Amino acid sequence: MALLSVAVAHQLRHFRLELSLEVERVIALVGPSGSGKSTVLSVIAGLLRPAHGRVALDDEVWLDSERGIFRAPDRRRVGLVFQDYALFPHMTVRQNVAYGGEARAGELMERLHIGHLAAARPDALSGGERQRVALARALAREPGVLLLDEPLSALDPHTKSALRAELATLIGDLGLPTLIVTHDYEDAVALAGTIGVLVAGVLRQLGSPEELVSRPADAFVAAFTGANLLPGRATARPGAPTEVALETGAIVHSTDTLDGDVDVVIHPWQVSLEPGDRGDAGSANEIMAAVRSLTPVGGRVRALVGPLTVAASAAALALAPGMLVRARFAPADTRLIARA
Repeated sequence: MALLSVAVAHQLRHFRLELSLEVERVIALVGPSGSGKSTVLSVIAGLLRPAHGRVALDDEVWLDSERGIFRAPDRRRVGLVFQDYALFPHMTVRQNVAYGGEARAGELMERLHIGHLAAARPDALSGGERQRVALARALAREPGVLLLDEPLSALDPHTKSALRAELATLIGDLGLPTLIVTHDYEDAVALAGTIGVLVAGVLRQLGSPEELVSRPADAFVAAFTGANLLPGRATARPGAPTEVALETGAIVHSTDTLDGDVDVVIHPWQVSLEPGDRGDAGSANEIMAAVRSLTPVGGRVRALVGPLTVAASAAALALAPGMLVRARFAPADTRLIARA
């Protein structure tokens, strides 16, 4: 595997982007819009010359501000798929792909299942088809690095779901250093084994999806992964779980040891619901509250129960808005993050 090394420092409108990253396989940068993600891609591709930085693919240096090196975009072995795909509307599918490189155009079109669309123009294609054309064009350049800017954001939910697995398999098979930027955490988890959370130009955390969920660096990372955050005050107790008095008035416990103001982190799938008239919670944490709303998601339902979002089975409990339930979760699943 080749290694893409990126170091960049550049002043943007409201903050300074400072990032160092090494990409060997597939990394996704996630974060809110305007956090600097697409700027990183522009620096790698040579579309932006930063104030300070270095970009290299193994020993092939594309940018080194200290040494005055700056390779033009067409001299960098980069395949870039833009968020809006940027296909040439006056060209056919084959012409668009061949623009990246004629030699592999036919092979790539067949591999990406767009060979039958060779004579079509972009305005006749679906969102998923346009994405495949843009990806084929990027790969036709014989790149050493693949960059994907919000690769699934332009797709409708049904098409996005179908293409996630397909795209993940494809980029995995390519074996190229691949950097994906997206604001959608679910897309990042589906496409990359390593995720970096970028906020206002700062990389808050870099790790596997499991690490971001089980050991979030801060409250923003926890919330971005879909966790509930419950503010409270923790009191560590020698030989016993930490006790947390939530701002709601409830008392919960955690196997984490921490004192002071905290955010309690609990993920929706770690919470079980039971009828409000059932017995004691035993060793589990418990919050009794009314169901505020129910939103179907696939075969399950997203329930708002008091301060919690819960992934639950509506049929199992015959859930309904206004119903009083007990939300229970284990102290071992209850993570604590110190509040700044």
